[in-house]
Amino acid sequence: MAVDAELTINDLAAQAGMTVRTLRDYNERGLLPPPKMKGRTGFYGAEHLNRVRIVERLLERGITLNGVRGLLEAWDRGEDLADVLGVATGTAPPRSEPATDGSVTAADLAERFREIPGGLSRAVTAGLYEPVDQNTYRATDPMLVEVFDELTGAGMPTERALDEIEQLRIDCDHIARQFTDIFLRTTVRSFRRSDRTAGDIDELTTGLAAARTRPGRVAAGVIDRFVERYLGSVVGRELTDVFPDGG
Repeated sequence: MAVDAELTINDLAAQAGMTVRTLRDYNERGLLPPPKMKGRTGFYGAEHLNRVRIVERLLERGITLNGVRGLLEAWDRGEDLADVLGVATGTAPPRSEPATDGSVTAADLAERFREIPGGLSRAVTAGLYEPVDQNTYRATDPMLVEVFDELTGAGMPTERALDEIEQLRIDCDHIARQFTDIFLRTTVRSFRRSDRTAGDIDELTTGLAAARTRPGRVAAGVIDRFVERYLGSVVGRELTDVFPDGG
């Protein structure tokens, strides 16, 4: 249902299914963007209704109002909390899902990796597939399977492609452990030394949400810069005849 661009607080309360008093409380706590003022009357729109729904979903997850405010402030700074927490409505495109569940029979996998000793076991160890039952497996991470297929499709031997996938997972595991250790040595240690007041719990909640969202963004940004650097070197060294301007 379309939301009017200009709603009074009474209209917003009606569309959100809550009381005006609750909305005023949200306003006072800084949970909603400021309304557009016309004279002495504040008007609200779709942005405010969406924010109200996000607040309600976070509260349903057991997060306190102060914790919600911390999460929203982080989101407003550009941290992509909505995708990870799964709370945004109409603020971001939906995530694409695999067309299928990635299931494959054990016989098909054994055939696919027949040229490698213990090939099916290697595929599981590499993180490509996991058993569902005795006769069925499914893709653990469809993106890893896609990368593996691209490597073998480009002519890389199957065993070497598995080696590359295993090393990729090891590197990612190292990054994840490093960020988790940082969370333990900072946020958790600080909370252990605190009086465990409501404010301390709010800080822990906010820190936990950040610990779940920040590593991927930081690592992706750093990796992108390194990839650009190394690809530039490859193009300049190996492909100047194809990309004289550096690609």
